[in-house]
Amino acid sequence: MDWQFLKETFLSLVSAIPLTIELAVTSICLGAILALLLALARLSGVVALDWFARLYVFIFRGTPLLVQIFLIYYGLGQFPAIRHSVFWPFLRDPYWCAVLALTLNTAAYASEIIRGGLLSVPYGQIEAARACGMHRFLMFRRIVLPLAIRQALPGYGNEMISMVKATSLASIITLMEVTGVAAKIISETYRAIEVFVVSGAIYLALNFLLTRLIQFAEYRLSPHLRAPLPVTRESAATTTPAGEHR
Repeated sequence: MDWQFLKETFLSLVSAIPLTIELAVTSICLGAILALLLALARLSGVVALDWFARLYVFIFRGTPLLVQIFLIYYGLGQFPAIRHSVFWPFLRDPYWCAVLALTLNTAAYASEIIRGGLLSVPYGQIEAARACGMHRFLMFRRIVLPLAIRQALPGYGNEMISMVKATSLASIITLMEVTGVAAKIISETYRAIEVFVVSGAIYLALNFLLTRLIQFAEYRLSPHLRAPLPVTRESAATTTPAGEHR
């Protein structure tokens, strides 16, 4: 191992980290919105929406992400209607093609995770919300969705980690994120082991930070699972027997 070369490679790859993070964050955020819509379509009871969501999930989960990227980047430009449409300035840009492919792919997986979270909400909570006079949207926003997010977060965290790693496929359509820069360095130096070791360490560090953020979110969303705070003499002295502060 040439430590000087490793250092230079690391400095070169670090400059590509912002693009990797931008691809991951953009696709995850847009994919979460689309996934929620697909999950609601599956649970809507409308046959047409249900079957559309089923077909969407079947196609995008059953085909490789690499093929989807190729079809969007190379395939859509073959249609004159698309080349002359308002979407062409975006679809001819490799960045937006990569975002579109990653978004459509993660939405298929995340929709099933979110649907499982929605189905796991206890029916008693829904009945209690109805008894309080909440209309459907308010009940969904304040009761159903927060509980569903808490239930789906562990599984959705795995999908977010997968999307960070999936950004490496964007290098095949000329995007110079971490893997793209690594491939360029390898083509110039023919030192694949050192370059891939450094790039792998960068992805590992990014996913380590992401797992810590997910664990913190789980902690904040699960107060009932936390250990109760110890009762100190000061807190006991400032609380009346009825549980009210003086």
